Amino acid sequence: MMIPDSCVHDTLMENGSMEIPCTPEEERRIVEELTAKAEANLREGNSYYVISSRWFMAWKRYIGKIEDDYPLANNSVGHPSVAPSSTKDSPGPIDNSDLIVNEVKDKDEDLQLHRTLQEGHDYELVPEEVWERLLKWYKGGPVLQRKMISVGEQHKQFSVEVFPVHLRLIDSRDQTEAVIRLSKNASLRSLYEKVCQLKALDPEKVRISDYFNKKQKTLISSSQTLEESNIQMDQEILLEVPVDGSTRVSTGNSLAMIPVESTGSTSCVAGGSSVSNGNLASYNSSRYEQTTSTYGDMEGGHDVVKPGSGGDRGLAGLQNLGNTCFMNSALQCLVHTPYLVDYFFQDYSNEINKQNPLGMHGELALAFGELLRKLWSSGRTPVAPRVFKGKLARFAPQFSGYNQHDSQELLAFFLDGLHEDLNRVKQKPYIEAKDYDGQPDDIVADEFWKYHKARNDSVIVDICQGQYKSTLVCPVCDKISITFDPFMYLSLPLPSIATRSMTVTMLYGNGSSLPMPFTVNVLKQGNCKDLIQALGIACSLHNDEYLLLAEVYENRIYRYVESPSDPLATIKDDEHIVAYRLSKRGADLTRVEIYHRNQDNEGKLFLTPLVTDLEDPQSGADIYLAVEKFLSPLRRKEFDTSSSMDYSRENVFSSSTPEEQMNTCSSQLLPEIQSTVEIEGEGTPSKDFTFQLCITEDNGYSWRPIMKDTPIRPGRLTKFLVEWTEKEREIYDGSHLQVLPEVHKSRIIANKSKQDTAVSLFSCLDAFLKEEPLGPADMWYCPQCREHRQASKKLDLWRLPDVLVIHLKRFSYSKWLKIKLDTTVDFPIHNLDVCKYVKSKNASAGSHMYELYAISNHYGGLGGGHYSAYCKLIGDENRWYHFDDSHVSPVSESEIKTSAAYVLFYERVKHNLNGTSDEPSEHHIPS
Repeated sequence: MMIPDSCVHDTLMENGSMEIPCTPEEERRIVEELTAKAEANLREGNSYYVISSRWFMAWKRYIGKIEDDYPLANNSVGHPSVAPSSTKDSPGPIDNSDLIVNEVKDKDEDLQLHRTLQEGHDYELVPEEVWERLLKWYKGGPVLQRKMISVGEQHKQFSVEVFPVHLRLIDSRDQTEAVIRLSKNASLRSLYEKVCQLKALDPEKVRISDYFNKKQKTLISSSQTLEESNIQMDQEILLEVPVDGSTRVSTGNSLAMIPVESTGSTSCVAGGSSVSNGNLASYNSSRYEQTTSTYGDMEGGHDVVKPGSGGDRGLAGLQNLGNTCFMNSALQCLVHTPYLVDYFFQDYSNEINKQNPLGMHGELALAFGELLRKLWSSGRTPVAPRVFKGKLARFAPQFSGYNQHDSQELLAFFLDGLHEDLNRVKQKPYIEAKDYDGQPDDIVADEFWKYHKARNDSVIVDICQGQYKSTLVCPVCDKISITFDPFMYLSLPLPSIATRSMTVTMLYGNGSSLPMPFTVNVLKQGNCKDLIQALGIACSLHNDEYLLLAEVYENRIYRYVESPSDPLATIKDDEHIVAYRLSKRGADLTRVEIYHRNQDNEGKLFLTPLVTDLEDPQSGADIYLAVEKFLSPLRRKEFDTSSSMDYSRENVFSSSTPEEQMNTCSSQLLPEIQSTVEIEGEGTPSKDFTFQLCITEDNGYSWRPIMKDTPIRPGRLTKFLVEWTEKEREIYDGSHLQVLPEVHKSRIIANKSKQDTAVSLFSCLDAFLKEEPLGPADMWYCPQCREHRQASKKLDLWRLPDVLVIHLKRFSYSKWLKIKLDTTVDFPIHNLDVCKYVKSKNASAGSHMYELYAISNHYGGLGGGHYSAYCKLIGDENRWYHFDDSHVSPVSESEIKTSAAYVLFYERVKHNLNGTSDEPSEHHIPS
């Protein structure tokens, strides 16, 4: 790792301030190298530091990682000598004050990070080495150190524990309260030791109890972790010290009262004989006599399960267990899904798959079933999903602990786990893939679905899974590959309606016109394909032509913009983009780059380079002809094209010796860029062509002169140099190639258009289903070419589920940048008709009309933010409620459309006898 000495040996001033000798580019490179090194050495116990996103984003703008309106994510292209900070100010000292609750410190902890982040205070995590470097450069604080821990049982993962478990210790002797902070991976034994150290007590003479929701259960000093014991964030624990000296309280197993977390009876929790009219019967086993009822103990601290009143059923909130609002939002949408309520209030015990290694052997399904029944049986009393959270963390360890997560990501993992726990297929058969070339789509789709159902058959597949048609087309051989794949939800992009004005200079490869700038408006979040299409319309591009985009920097081709899937954000406003208008040809061609040098200006390059494609150029005459055609529009009128010139070596280089010719044609050239395009080139150069041409040597760093009869052995890319003398400047007007406009010239005062105009849900569907090329990282292996190709991909809906879950892709993540789109989506509440998007014409497939019944909302920023849910009460078409953790309140239907809508839940409308579909399927509130 190379770090400049000027940055390693930072100079401390006498007053304690720090000089910053590093340039923004050096800071960027150093931090990238330190981050890569840390990521390559992940291990438990590594230190990470929390930084306010507000400050970190300002720093990234300063070093050029982010442009204000056009973010650059993982973009390795940059100008080597341009300082990106020319208009960006230093971010100043690190300021984490917006992450702090208060200024109170305890004995062994730094300032406490805000735990719920409900006000949208976003944060970033950086490795220790990066933090130390940033702190040297900028000072500031406060310091918020966190540790990396290992999570998961079978498959270990590393995760930074941003929020350690925060417990409130209640001393039963004087009712005083103290704060205890431990990792969720800390053992109960560690908890005993920390409490006894704090209170100066003998561990053998105290008892510590789980005092969640004021329900007391003794904890045993053991190696069991806090998470395994269902200890939650911010909960109370009770310290008891016997006052009678003769009574010795043991922390061993013999005298401890052990909480029971499962019933031991599958049929009981799965809706078997213990259910009567929707209510749980009392448990028979005497093993529960010393504790609360198992059901209440598992999910919320009620002594018995009491049915709520008719008007309150389904209106129980979920307690926030420490940044679990994302989980609560998703769960409320699921427990208000009519099909799931119908299913889990019946006896589903015979469908629990205890042998499936891909699930939780039924534990996840049982925990969710009990939670659902508890929520529907608790009236308005909030329920604490402690056991469910523990089971979920065992299945998907990334959701363990108390960091904020994504509700849609949780839904994806949980529904998959629930499916595997309830999979009716006990032994999944092996199915060999077949070739269905030439068969009708409906037959192929049915075969794919049959194979899927042979391995996956559960209530989740029955109600939540659909099927889409995926078509891949090879761009080289036109091979078509069609598959029919299942889906659990649709992730729809949010098409931006914000536009960006971009100016590109057009150069005509056949010399038919002068260079001409074109200004087009394209979608701000679009890709290069959109820019090429807009330019093609603006310049009336012919069917046998195409546009090759290139960035010109310091009179050289800096890079080609050839990938149609590249985001327009990779093109900055201050760049100079040229579009070369070329002719399509079928053969392999040689791309020719032609540079210009003024002999009277110390041999420096000037003017805009020319690019063309030649088919098998054999000699210098082919290159002379191409240059002459390119420059013909620049010829001044007073010069007649019939004047004759001799192309002999003596005339072309009459004023110089061979040694002088070689010295004249020596210059450094950019490394070669490999690619292929096409252009035309026929005939011979005219006699009045006076330019001296040079070709690059193989090493790309020097030039040698060529004549008309000089043989050429070009590669896929060959570079030439045109020497301009006073004579050429008299004949040709080079001013047309001298100044290129910037992509966008920013103004001091600009009227910004409103960015939050609502987009239609159907526009999102159109964007999801439109044909587009695969990215370079997702190349498809073409079986006909036997090579990986950047194929075009087209999705179509084929089979729709009864419950259609639509995820609006508001979040975009990269190594350096996280973005949330707050675009308002106008989605139908009633009568969502997606018939035109379904390609299957099978009449038995069911209605394509849907009704909205739940929404998972996200408010605020990325690192924090807050989740809640809107749900329609089953059996009542007009009653909507806002489920905000423990708080539940009615909301009108007109209020549920907001820019916070993140995951939409739709239920299929049933078919009437006359073929119309105007009502949702019939469901009733559990009784």
